Amino acid sequence: MENIIEVKNITKVYANQMALEEVNFSIRKGEIFGFLGPSGSGKTTMIKILTGQLLPTSGTAIIFGTDLNQLKKPEYRQRFGVLTDNNGLYSRLSIYENLKLYCQLYDVALGRIDEVLDSVNLKSEKTKKISALSKGMTQRVMLARALLHAPDLLFLDEPTSALDPVNTRHIYKGLQELNAKGTTIFLTTHDMEEADLLCNRVAFLNKGQIQLLGEPDRLKKDHSDSTVTVELVSEEKVVLPSGVDGAEKLYEYMKTNQIVTIHSNEPSLGDIFVQMTGRVLA
Repeated sequence: MENIIEVKNITKVYANQMALEEVNFSIRKGEIFGFLGPSGSGKTTMIKILTGQLLPTSGTAIIFGTDLNQLKKPEYRQRFGVLTDNNGLYSRLSIYENLKLYCQLYDVALGRIDEVLDSVNLKSEKTKKISALSKGMTQRVMLARALLHAPDLLFLDEPTSALDPVNTRHIYKGLQELNAKGTTIFLTTHDMEEADLLCNRVAFLNKGQIQLLGEPDRLKKDHSDSTVTVELVSEEKVVLPSGVDGAEKLYEYMKTNQIVTIHSNEPSLGDIFVQMTGRVLA
């Protein structure tokens, strides 16, 4: 499958402080790729490099088959959308008026505004001024703006960090629908449950370096101890090992109708991150 992004040995140094060090990865067209790590690990720096806002100290990246220096050209900028912590919204204008300006900038039909506002659960609020919005609502307006021109590639930097669970689920559904239509998504987050739900592959970033990269299910299986926990009718929980001994014990519990539930003991992505890095996500 075609790669839409290829990152090659990217390093970024700020005033003798290493933000990214020899980072390599590729993202396939149509993939949701998670770039995971705690605050300060280099996630936002990578997005700024991949969107042409920042030059790497060394290394390069190929996006849409071209190098980073070409990304500021209009024909490339119209192919990607970006959601970062810099909102760039006009506070005195309404939600609708802000998005109307971007429709004119990207030559998008005004009817698209209601579509994207519906996808972020803000259609009924479109006449409100930006200055009157909560942080979570502003975050959703910024996401709507990033979706407005139906980009081929979407960069999302902690897209649900300010949202409540109801709106977070609404956003997830919208992103999955957008991805199903062909949009490639580069997602940075420190929320491992979010990554597990949305991403085809994830990379663990720690202190500017990728520690681990792979499919969430595969990573969890690779780091599992292969045990299962059995909850009995007596409310006792028993951990059984893999192999003959565990199977015989499980059969005994089943034969005597003692089992309430059985759970495999796969670690979460968060558990694996802590194992690999010794750091807690925050």
